[in-house]
Parts: sequence; structure tokens; C-alpha cells
Amino acid sequence: MNTVWAGTSDSGQGGEDPLVWYTAYGSNLHADRFGCYLYGGRPEGAARACPGCRDRRTPRREAALTLPGGLYFAGRSPTWGGGMAFYDPALSGEVPCRAYLVTVGQFSDVAAQEMYRSPGTDLDLTRVLATGRDEPGPGRYETLLCAGELDGHPLLTFTSPTGLSAAEPTAPSAAYLRTLGAGLAQSHAWGPWRTAGYLATRPGASGHWTPTTVAALLG
Repeated sequence: MNTVWAGTSDSGQGGEDPLVWYTAYGSNLHADRFGCYLYGGRPEGAARACPGCRDRRTPRREAALTLPGGLYFAGRSPTWGGGMAFYDPALSGEVPCRAYLVTVGQFSDVAAQEMYRSPGTDLDLTRVLATGRDEPGPGRYETLLCAGELDGHPLLTFTSPTGLSAAEPTAPSAAYLRTLGAGLAQSHAWGPWRTAGYLATRPGASGHWTPTTVAALLG
């Protein structure tokens, strides 16, 4: 991939802070859950609260889109219990996402909170924007990916450095699946059965959840 930096933008601060699309594929599909990362607070069903971003302005825009690849659940979330959602671009298929147009500072602070760190330091996006990938740290959500551009701004997300091939899939919790399901309904207008069929068949969920049990969970 040869993605270039989008340059300065209409950030509302004299064009000094460029905008990027934070491309969410997990619990941040749900706007209220993502709002806890922006404004602070504890998501419904979660065990931990978020401090929020330095810049608490709302996203400039939102967009529903898909990325090539696959979703899987692995590890154990201190926030939700059970497996966490990860994006693997090497898998076949498509992953429904919700992109939020935010500043580099906001994206950096969201990434920090995903790693249970205090927000406050901007990420250096030079490498990920030049090559499509950067691994500034070994953590579960510290691998940065750029999936191209939308309307002149880069599509950025973060995931595990290893992918499904090196992961130990883990079943997600009910609270986590409810949040993902609500996010898919909000962003892609998916009904409960389509959502349940998607979530229940992802690695980690498959064999522990079925489309029927997930649909019942979503109401």
C-alpha cells in the first residue's frame, strides 16, 4: 500500500490538527460506547470507565463501510470479560466498520485508552501512512493499519500484531456481543438475525455461541 498523508484539514483549530478516519470494527461500532472514549464514562455492561480524550469535540462526520478481511475474538478483556474483537486483513471476507472523522490527537487518545494508558501523547503516524502498517508497540491493539483514504483522509485502525493464525480464540461475553450487535444495527441497519449470523460464526464465538443464542441476546 502506498498511502499518503492527507495534510491539514478543517479541524476547527486553524487547520493545525489533521483529521483521520478512526475505523472501528468492535465495540466502538456503538456510538455511545465510542462516546465514552471521547468524553469519558463507563459503557453499559462494562467493568471499567474511560477517562476520555483531551479534545472532547464530537466527530466531524461518520461513515458506514466495510474493510476486506475478517474478525475474530481472542484474549480476555478486562472491560467486558471474554474475548476481544480483532481485525485480520489477511482473512477472506469483509468486516463491517463504522468510521469516525476525528483529529490525530483524538485518534491517539482512543488508541491509548484501548491499551489502558492515560491519553495525552500523539502517535507518530509517519510509517503507517507511508507503508500501511506500523507496530509502535507489542500490545494487543498497538498495530496500526491504514486501509486507504476516504474523501482525502486516511482510514486508520488498530489491531493485534499477529493475526488469527497465532491467536488463541476466546468466546466473547454477552455484554460485549450486545454492544457489537447494537453498533451494527446503528451503523449498518442490520437486523438481529443477520447480526447474530455474523457474530456467532466468527472465530472465538463459533462453538460457544450460535445464531439462535446471539439473536435471543439481541432481543
